[in-house]
Amino acid sequence: MNTYHLSLFLLQQGDQTSWLDTIGKGGTVGYIIILLSIAALTLAVMHFMQIRRSALLPQEQLNTLEEMLANGQIDDALAYCVDPVNDSYLTRILASGLLRYQKSAFGPFELKNALEEAGDDQTSRLFRSTDALGLIGTIAPLLGLLGTVLGMVGAFESIGDTASSNHSALATNISEALVTTMLGLVLAIPCVTMFSYFRNRIEGLSSEASTEIERLVLHLEESQGS
Repeated sequence: MNTYHLSLFLLQQGDQTSWLDTIGKGGTVGYIIILLSIAALTLAVMHFMQIRRSALLPQEQLNTLEEMLANGQIDDALAYCVDPVNDSYLTRILASGLLRYQKSAFGPFELKNALEEAGDDQTSRLFRSTDALGLIGTIAPLLGLLGTVLGMVGAFESIGDTASSNHSALATNISEALVTTMLGLVLAIPCVTMFSYFRNRIEGLSSEASTEIERLVLHLEESQGS
């Protein structure tokens, strides 16, 4: 039994080494793809932390602002929104609207336009923050294709440099070509998937934010009507 477990352990270790050696055959292009994989993972974790309701539309901020606006404390609500401690997607949008509401003689009429402009600007910023992830997903297959081309060029050069076919050199170059293609696809597929997921998530949260902000603004309209 001990011999069996030892053999199984050595076999598993050999498979792991073989896998790492295979990735190493990707050459320079392969290492570039691996570095991009690390960058993509970092971006994905960052977006998972930033693009969520509790970060963009904190419930505590919604409750506090609703209470202030319901009581007509517009100055306090504006001060709350511009306070760096309370910085969020919600407060940045609402601060623009409240500032226009106070400074313009036609503030009540321009309030919704100001909120829409600020909302579009903040949403565009969120979309742009995901562009790097989409870019990695786009260029990863191209890098894999570049590695494929370089590997095939090396394969043909190895054949041309020898009178007879050098199977070892030929196999090495073709292996490098296939490894980079694989690495490029393995990186591109999750990147494109996460890119689409985050953009859909942004659209959903921006729509939810618009609904919540309209609900908050109703308190200002009610105070004007009274």
